[in-house]
Amino acid sequence: MGYIEMREIPFGRPMLGEEEKKAVMEVLNGPILVHGPKAKEFESAFAGYVRAPNAVTVSSCTAALHLSYFYLDIGEGDEVIVPAQTHTAAAHAVELCGARPVFVDAEKDTGNIDIEQIEPAISDRTKAISIVHYLGMPVYMDKVLNIAKKHNLFVVEDCALAIGTYFKKVHAGLFGDTGCFSFYPVKHMTTAEGGMLITRHKEVAEKICRQKAFGVDRHVGERKIPGVYDVNMLGFNYRLNEIQAALGIEQVKRMNGFLKKRKENYEILSRGLGAIDGIRQFKSTHGDYQSSYYCLSILLNEQLTSKRFEIIQSLKQKGVGTSVYYPQAVPHFTYYKNKYKYDDNSFPVASWISRSSIALPVGPHLDVEDMEYIAESVKDALMEVK
Repeated sequence: MGYIEMREIPFGRPMLGEEEKKAVMEVLNGPILVHGPKAKEFESAFAGYVRAPNAVTVSSCTAALHLSYFYLDIGEGDEVIVPAQTHTAAAHAVELCGARPVFVDAEKDTGNIDIEQIEPAISDRTKAISIVHYLGMPVYMDKVLNIAKKHNLFVVEDCALAIGTYFKKVHAGLFGDTGCFSFYPVKHMTTAEGGMLITRHKEVAEKICRQKAFGVDRHVGERKIPGVYDVNMLGFNYRLNEIQAALGIEQVKRMNGFLKKRKENYEILSRGLGAIDGIRQFKSTHGDYQSSYYCLSILLNEQLTSKRFEIIQSLKQKGVGTSVYYPQAVPHFTYYKNKYKYDDNSFPVASWISRSSIALPVGPHLDVEDMEYIAESVKDALMEVK
């Protein structure tokens, strides 16, 4: 790479400008930091963007997942179908309710849950199906909903990486009973921390809105006498504050530009990597299936897999930030492996993805030249380890 100038390319970076700073200062200069109008405004803005009938701000995507199962009163003795290839939060949300996550392996083309393996995993104790749109690549939700309807199961969509993900022109999160989004700093948009739950069902939104705030029967603005309320259900402190909501309102306004840039970067990088031997790419977009282009994850062949960390280190030395989605199949993490006695040979596809993939950045903080540099850096890194 001697003829190419060294670059510093972080895997992700929050895209915050003057409008976000101004919005935050307006909140800080005002009298209300929680229980205010900004959270409601953010809910309306986000709901409008994804065309959801109902949206509820929460403190994180994990909180949205947990509230989804808590709403169902899922507990000890119950089971939820969960993808083996995902962030551990998808399983933790089930486990925290006292229920058991029943893991299903991934498919090779996208890393998403293998739909053909869902129904055999269902038992008379199954209450819900957790669907994760892996790296923002949509699951074939029509097939999932047919299974859910047949077995009368609730469907929770984990859309942590799926703002801008569509299946048959419907945004991710609107197929299931709830859709759960993350606004962590390196996601498609950010509120520093925070999340959103969307749902087609008004009664679900109304109850979860109470459950996220201790289960009180009247929100602050609904109380005739300040400080006087009743608690008629169990609940949590899973609220989003006004500072975070102010950030979110401004970030939603920029989403189309963010997504356009991600798609452009992804396509340039994908072409640049296309002729490199020893790697393959997931199927990101085709026909009715539209990805959110969170990142571009390459899959190494068997010969290169054993040298993955050397490749990552080489890319780091070249200034290219990377990540891994995810370091192990969830059932192979120590907690789940010890509790449920999974062996190392279980969930072979998820395990293969976890040990052979490298995630490359395509975020809107990068440009065309960065994509060309990443492709060249990958090519050189592979040559170095062969």
